[in-house]
Amino acid sequence: MGNSQTWLRLRSTRHVKYWCAYHFVWIPKYRRDILIGDVAEYTKEVLRGIITGIGCEPLAIEVMPDHVHVLLLCPPRLAPSYVANYLKGKSARLILKRFPQLRARVKYGKLWSRSYFVATVGNVTADIVKRYVEEQWSKVRE
Repeated sequence: MGNSQTWLRLRSTRHVKYWCAYHFVWIPKYRRDILIGDVAEYTKEVLRGIITGIGCEPLAIEVMPDHVHVLLLCPPRLAPSYVANYLKGKSARLILKRFPQLRARVKYGKLWSRSYFVATVGNVTADIVKRYVEEQWSKVRE
């Protein structure tokens, strides 16, 4: 989503410069192969909308038949646990509404397993820190 230079640049709010990337993986209940065809395409679309709706940026979304990968940039005010649970909860409601036949393949109307994987993705190098510090000095001198 954009060239490598665009997605590597620091993001900012009024008071914070950041680059917080998270990689999430989760599975459908009982790891069933239900994320195929139109369901997979709609799942990507829904996740992209939810991610941007909470102020994050999707970097990569892959929907496999039995699991989902999401790589996103997120403002530091959002905890990874909040993001994961929000993505899973809202996407499940929208997907099951659009594809009610999936309810028969999952137990108790729960699309996703309760568990998930999350990892931080590091991108801060000494060069990035050095550039940030130098930018601060140039602002002071102005």
